[in-house]
Amino acid sequence: MAYSLASKMNYCQLPALSASAVRARLCWSFLFASHIRRNAHSRTCWPCPATRSREGPTMAADTQDTTMRISQQRFKLRVWITSRLWAQVMLGMVLGFGLGLLLSESAGLILPETAEVVGHWLALPGRIFLALIAMVLVPLIFSSIVKGLSGAGSGDELRSVGLRLAAFILATTTVAATIGVALAQWLRPGVGLAGFSQGPSAPSLPSQTGDIPDLPAPAPQVSVPDMIVQILPTNPTASIVQGDMLAIVVLALLVGVSVTQLQPGRAQPFLALMDALLSISMNIVKWAMFLAPFAVFGLMAQLVMRMGFETMIGISGYVGTVLLGLAVLLCLYLLIAILFARITPLRFVQAAGSNLLLAFSTSSSSAVMPVTIQSARELGVPENIANLVVPLGATMNMAGTALYQAVAILFLAQLAAVELTSVQIAVVVGTLVASSIGAPGTPGVSIAILVSVATNMGIPVAGMVIILGVDRLLDMCRTAVNVTGDLVAAVLLRSVGRDPAQSA
Repeated sequence: MAYSLASKMNYCQLPALSASAVRARLCWSFLFASHIRRNAHSRTCWPCPATRSREGPTMAADTQDTTMRISQQRFKLRVWITSRLWAQVMLGMVLGFGLGLLLSESAGLILPETAEVVGHWLALPGRIFLALIAMVLVPLIFSSIVKGLSGAGSGDELRSVGLRLAAFILATTTVAATIGVALAQWLRPGVGLAGFSQGPSAPSLPSQTGDIPDLPAPAPQVSVPDMIVQILPTNPTASIVQGDMLAIVVLALLVGVSVTQLQPGRAQPFLALMDALLSISMNIVKWAMFLAPFAVFGLMAQLVMRMGFETMIGISGYVGTVLLGLAVLLCLYLLIAILFARITPLRFVQAAGSNLLLAFSTSSSSAVMPVTIQSARELGVPENIANLVVPLGATMNMAGTALYQAVAILFLAQLAAVELTSVQIAVVVGTLVASSIGAPGTPGVSIAILVSVATNMGIPVAGMVIILGVDRLLDMCRTAVNVTGDLVAAVLLRSVGRDPAQSA
């Protein structure tokens, strides 16, 4: 740089100068260039009156310093986002919501047919993500439960974990259904809905279930003894092919308990196989997690494009009642974690924030089960307890679903001007609690149960067109609450198990 500054001098006069003068001029040029380099990284000017009077170099240095600070802030923000899954998921959710509003039918930017095609392409990453999770779901659940049972300790410890988990699921599901009934009876969202208050005889409403498009048929009547027999997987291969998660869970429970009764040496090869299967499944899930932000973006955009703001505003009473009930249930879960597990809401959110956002976006408690296990480990749950409780909770702990179904049943009754007695409401609560436990943790499974319960209670299901319109949104919300319940159950049972890594 000194050479470049010296080259700008008038070297035509150099022959008239002495050698010492030339050396002095080059020396001063070198010192001035060194000062410029130092001043580029500092706000302090050279304490020379002549230099302080020159504002050019100082302004250039300040501008360069500001540019460097902005670049560093952008770099830190990029690193912060890329290192936190929940931040990526939240960003994808916000961007997907905005894009969905722009491409919705109410915006009028594109034709409805084009919007449908665009929506399918936007949802492609989400469908691939869910397909990858579904591909490893059966081996993941089976190996996780077997490993959890084999590492849970003695038979007394297994019995303690099982009884406490069953009591927690039964109690919270019953309380959730009761909360839904109480809010629906208090707010009565179906009474004041314009156009539907006269019941199913109104000319604008279809009168038969078959007139409603895409409405699942009611589940066939099954007696309690037959229901108990159907839980047992008489054909495990068929259960795996059909994706019957309850049968797979029962099979894993039987195999895991049987393993605990064998001598350690005889069961070791099988446990090594289960450990390898669990590691392989978790590795595939880790690969799938790279698609999670893109999956959330596409699924959210497609949802908003299909629903639009008008639909949500038109049935805000029903949606608000369900969301209020889920919020009450969520606060109840956090209160249980504070009182019995000594976990503050801040710590809970820090450990499970990305997990809950992912559950909200995918609408599947089974799909986020590996992330739920990791969140439970971050909350101090031993590995064997997390591997046992979380898969069972993802299959059986559906308190949020029971609350949603209770509100929906009374909403349908209010639409049709059907008043249910106290005995009928109690039967509805008991039926929903029994049907929610064991329902698969995949999107849309609660609709068939809802139709079946409504039909059995003599409630017309013509208003299902409204429930179907917002089921996806409410399914996302109740899935996040269900996953919260799984984590709370795990932290409540963490004192029962021993971490093998710690005990070794």
